[in-house]
Amino acid sequence: MYGYVHYRTGCHSKPRPFDLIDQNNIKRKGKRGMVFGRRGSSSTTISSLRRIAARAFSSSSSPFRGIHVFQCPDAVGIVAKLSDCIASRGGNIHSVDVFVPENKQVFYSRSEFVFDPLRWPRDVIDSDFLKLSKIFSAKKSVVRVPDLDPKYKIAVLTSRLDHCLVDLLHRWQEGRLPVDISCIISNHNRAPNTHVIRFLERHGIPYHYLPRTLGNKREQEILELVEETDFLVLARYMQILSGKFLETYDKDIINIHHGLLPSFKGRNPSKQAFDAGVKLIGVTSHFVTEGLDAGPIIEQMVERVSHRDTLRSFVMKSENLEKQCLAQAMKSYCELRVLPYESNRTVVF
Repeated sequence: MYGYVHYRTGCHSKPRPFDLIDQNNIKRKGKRGMVFGRRGSSSTTISSLRRIAARAFSSSSSPFRGIHVFQCPDAVGIVAKLSDCIASRGGNIHSVDVFVPENKQVFYSRSEFVFDPLRWPRDVIDSDFLKLSKIFSAKKSVVRVPDLDPKYKIAVLTSRLDHCLVDLLHRWQEGRLPVDISCIISNHNRAPNTHVIRFLERHGIPYHYLPRTLGNKREQEILELVEETDFLVLARYMQILSGKFLETYDKDIINIHHGLLPSFKGRNPSKQAFDAGVKLIGVTSHFVTEGLDAGPIIEQMVERVSHRDTLRSFVMKSENLEKQCLAQAMKSYCELRVLPYESNRTVVF
């Protein structure tokens, strides 16, 4: 299995095809050359092509980086077998994180390694780790090669507040998030001349305005729009997704909310917290479950505030935390750093 650790189902993405032979590095050597012009069998020609491609790769290309995460019952020799699997194909481990909870027979690991795809083709990587997962009865064995595998396809749901959406779009534009944004869905209508709409039009990202009513949450339409996505991001989407929606979509959904809950509920919680004179504010990014803001936590951030803060500076600090926390949660998820742990917790390497 490869692609990403799906918190709900373990689904994965497929790698892009990759052409390892660079025709620009294969030169004609004339009538007596090894590749072209010399008489011989087709197998000789093919093997010569492979040797030249291998030399071209080793002289001009850097190794590719792979990521592997593993969850299985704890046993002796797991790390040794993982290391041998990678080393036997000429790969080299750069880092390994391991977690074995106290008094629990479960093993978690995340490994980063480099490899030569000529010696260890992408499909063989999957096959090798699949064999290993069967040996240890693994619950999860997921591989991702960022430079070969497709980016994650996501949709973003948002409401009136722009700060998380705008930050996400700018990070995506700068290549700091390994995702392809299929569309933006909102229950708030944005005028054609707004910054967000102009940005989306420039980059060809559809914006779907789906206002909700008491009798129609538009969830079926949302499901149709996000059917082909790998996961969803709620960038300050101020609507509750039903249990039926979560069951039908059946993939991960990442949410962000301020850390002022549950002390300050209802409208304008920032002003409530400001008026109460709090000294510490925070935000939480988590997976969406049927429990309101109660899903497994991916990332949390905090910042101190003081009597010197105005309401404006207070709100700006809170919004900056929300942007940073959501971006970090998405990055961790895409880098296979987030694994489910127990019923409502996560391991984040």
